[in-house]
Amino acid sequence: MSGAAATPLPTRPGAARLAERLAGCGHALALTGAGCSTDSGIPDYRDRCGAWKRKPPVQIREFLRSSRNRKRYWARSMLGWPQVAGACPGASHRALAALEAHGLLRHLITQNVDGLHQRAGSHAVTDLHGRLDRVSCLDCGAPWPRRTVQGWLEDANPDWLVLEPRRAPDGDVDLEGVDFDAFREPHCPSCGGLLKPDVVFFGENVAPPVVEDCFRRLQQADVLLVVGSSLMVWSGYRFVRAAAAQGKPVLIVNRGRTRGEREASLVVDGDCAGVLSAMLTYLGVNAGEGFHG
Repeated sequence: MSGAAATPLPTRPGAARLAERLAGCGHALALTGAGCSTDSGIPDYRDRCGAWKRKPPVQIREFLRSSRNRKRYWARSMLGWPQVAGACPGASHRALAALEAHGLLRHLITQNVDGLHQRAGSHAVTDLHGRLDRVSCLDCGAPWPRRTVQGWLEDANPDWLVLEPRRAPDGDVDLEGVDFDAFREPHCPSCGGLLKPDVVFFGENVAPPVVEDCFRRLQQADVLLVVGSSLMVWSGYRFVRAAAAQGKPVLIVNRGRTRGEREASLVVDGDCAGVLSAMLTYLGVNAGEGFHG
């Protein structure tokens, strides 16, 4: 299985092969990435070659050490949050929820922070990198809904709401040539401490208990299905490496290059929504089952 890279297949033949492998696998674990949410209007980070499409997001050390960096983050987040809050699950999310409803998928690990898998009807989900709809105080630990923090941000910075920047991944926007020092960042109403979304920033580690639980679920699985991830980030790629080391098939659906091609036994190069929808047809599964809307 490991060694020579798997040859990408055309979408429909690839979808048929994917359906065949998944139907006979027993216990499947899915690992999803940004490619699952592009049909929902949330941009991805990388191009078909796995290279950055834009400047990388703020690093955790930058966020913590500088008020100006935090103002820059929250200004962009205030303008970008509505695209995440208003996004609807796409065909990829619904297909994976249907696989779970039919017992073909036991668990799903997502690198996305948009909560769309759950809204599509998936129940067995681990949010590897956290959730953007939750915010916590770094000092006292008080939790706050993101929609509540959004209200604080808009009330404190009404002049910024007229800006129309370009959308970016994970509720971010590209906002250049503005004076971020004028932006008023949010603070915890309970203690005045720093607020941070409950997501894993670049340069920040996933909590060890979350990683341990994911490895436990992989140990229990018979096959790993990767959907919409270039696997360029180690936090997801390590599960592909572990699956291959355990002799378990790795099935990948992604548009363009992925880091896990050498470990994969099947790679389908194509749009996630199209490939998964075609796969459900081969399996005779209704994509609407499990969908919550």
